[in-house]
Amino acid sequence: MKEYLALFLRGMLMGAADVVPGVSGGTMAFITGIYDRLLLAINAVLPEFLSLLRSRNFVAFWNAIDGNFLLCLLAGILSSVFSLASVISYALATHPVLVWAFFFGLIIASIYIMRHEVSVWSASAISSLLFGAVVAWGMTALELPLISANLLGAFLSGTIAITAMILPGISGSLLLLVLGTYSFILGAVKGLDFIVLAVFASGCGIGLLVSARVLGLALQNYRNVTVAFLIGLMIGALNKIWPWKLTLSYRENSKGESVPFAQENVGPANYEALTGNESQLLNAILLFLFAYFIVVAVSYAGRRLRK
Repeated sequence: MKEYLALFLRGMLMGAADVVPGVSGGTMAFITGIYDRLLLAINAVLPEFLSLLRSRNFVAFWNAIDGNFLLCLLAGILSSVFSLASVISYALATHPVLVWAFFFGLIIASIYIMRHEVSVWSASAISSLLFGAVVAWGMTALELPLISANLLGAFLSGTIAITAMILPGISGSLLLLVLGTYSFILGAVKGLDFIVLAVFASGCGIGLLVSARVLGLALQNYRNVTVAFLIGLMIGALNKIWPWKLTLSYRENSKGESVPFAQENVGPANYEALTGNESQLLNAILLFLFAYFIVVAVSYAGRRLRK
């Protein structure tokens, strides 16, 4: 029972990490010591399912995929996602600058921690980092969402964002932000839109089965280049997380609500002059530091536990 409770709590950490655009669920799995076990369990699902179709021995299938482990982890992840969705939606609507400052701190801390995963900063690793940064920066600089907020968009978002759950580095929510479907998926979770959630989950399932093996091989054979590319993505995505933004135009979403369309990053002082709203600079800095401290503290605790 204690083991299952510990796994459930680890799942809650992963879910909390993946629902905010900052630390990834993979990072939480890595620093709490279950990352290798998670990859092995995920990679076993597809081949063992094919064996199940032949043998029809469900008990053997469940044991082969480490089913109790995956079930406890999934329960923890879902409990965090559904409990935090409404809180984050409310905070983004009422205190956007402070929330984005907190997210900004999470990502900066993740970059700081993940740089230690690159053992040698070779020319190829540096080039991979720069390429990742340029790709992410270019994607976030686009005014149009890369994926539409509809059922097809939910499926595609799931297949892409789930990759981040098993990567110690980039956050799934950060990818959703870059793709332009973060608010759409978060709203579906908050409003319990089961159709959108089911389509999103199916995309996650397919993406997870496909990407787990590919990413596992990439990390095994080209670890430095792969991790450097992920760090570059996080650096480039900071353009999207900058707290002080001037909204240039709005668009109507699928629910008929007016949401920001084109935005421009501005400095705190210019933000006050252009919008008439307080920059909340001091509080933003404090939340940034608090977020940074949380990630570093959890990482330190995870290293101690692994030792």
